[in-house]
Amino acid sequence: MDLSRVKMVVSDMDGTLLNSNHEVSNQFFELFTSLQNQGIHFVAASGRQYHSMLDKLSSIKNQITFIAENGALIKRNDEVLLTTPIARNAISGILDAVHPVSNAHPVLCSENNAYVDGASDDFLKLLKEYYSSFEIVTNQKEVDTEVLKVAIYHFEDSEKYIYPKVEHFEGDLKVKVSGSNWVDVSHKNANKGYALEKVMKEYNVSTDELLVFGDYNNDIEMLALAKYSFAMENAHPNVKRVAQFQTTNNNDYGVERILEKLIK
Repeated sequence: MDLSRVKMVVSDMDGTLLNSNHEVSNQFFELFTSLQNQGIHFVAASGRQYHSMLDKLSSIKNQITFIAENGALIKRNDEVLLTTPIARNAISGILDAVHPVSNAHPVLCSENNAYVDGASDDFLKLLKEYYSSFEIVTNQKEVDTEVLKVAIYHFEDSEKYIYPKVEHFEGDLKVKVSGSNWVDVSHKNANKGYALEKVMKEYNVSTDELLVFGDYNNDIEMLALAKYSFAMENAHPNVKRVAQFQTTNNNDYGVERILEKLIK
């Protein structure tokens, strides 16, 4: 595996760059300096809110590109490069579809905020890890702002309990199981692959100059773009089928191990 042509590194965050404690390792930040010295651009690509990503990567925020909300938002140096909002008339249908599901918690995600119904204290505590900025509203259908994504959390299993309720939106919208507890519904072009293609074009990076890491179904489109695509050991089986290579899990420095080889 010859990584000498790589010009861009892209990594998912939860389950990939972040360990199980939702932390970025000190080793990564050291390796990032070496990537910079070699002229390799780093892109963080996540289903997370932009501000939440910023919190995790604050020390390098001005040197990287952020693909947030599963590709519905691209930002660099706090400048918006792309937004792909979901149609307002689709939001009510999504909320109605998941309303009957016990332990389902929808989040309306905008560029700078998120909107929740506040029905569960346990969910609000958990939400603080993924959303640095959110607001409790009485009626989510009355939120009057551009929505980039509807993220639905289930405490037990999102693929089992949430996905079947929203699967029928696929085609008109993009429906992704983005984690063991999350399903995301967004504009059909709002995926990490679509956003990454925009960034690649800007930096004049080809598929054989691209290295991508991911672990869940919302990473599949961007993994499919790269000659050097790595599934984490802890990845969903669908991701392992798409990725060309595999690395160790997110608690065993799976990203950092490959970056060390890249730098050498």
